[in-house]
Amino acid sequence: MQMRELVSVKSVFLTIIGGIGGWIAQLFGGWGEDMTTLLLFMGVDFVTGLLIAAVWKKSVKSGTGALNSWSAWKGLARKGVTLLIVLVAHRLDLLIGVGYIRTAVIIAFCANELISIVENLGIMGVPFPAMIVKAVDLLKEKSEQEGMI
Repeated sequence: MQMRELVSVKSVFLTIIGGIGGWIAQLFGGWGEDMTTLLLFMGVDFVTGLLIAAVWKKSVKSGTGALNSWSAWKGLARKGVTLLIVLVAHRLDLLIGVGYIRTAVIIAFCANELISIVENLGIMGVPFPAMIVKAVDLLKEKSEQEGMI
């Protein structure tokens, strides 16, 4: 294959990937800071959960506390379902003609992910200022009262 053909194939491939990515982002109501934050929190939570299991061997998701591929897959599946709920919330926004349901759902899931991240970092022994611990405890208590967790 010549260099021009490789560049042409690469351009077509990247165009297709970009089109699919744009279509997916549109399904979720566009790509904003709220979605970026949620995905970032999800990634940090997943990685810290893996570290707890692989390095500290203190995971509550497995019987031994060690890394377990099934638990990891279940965690990824949960995060995938979270994104499906965001998709449903966006569709509700469109159906009802409002623009806040998706944002509220994303904020609620961000709070949930943040609680999990702080719990993971606590298991790792990362020290926190008392103010952050109190704020997360308050969020966790409020979520439990409302039946979110």
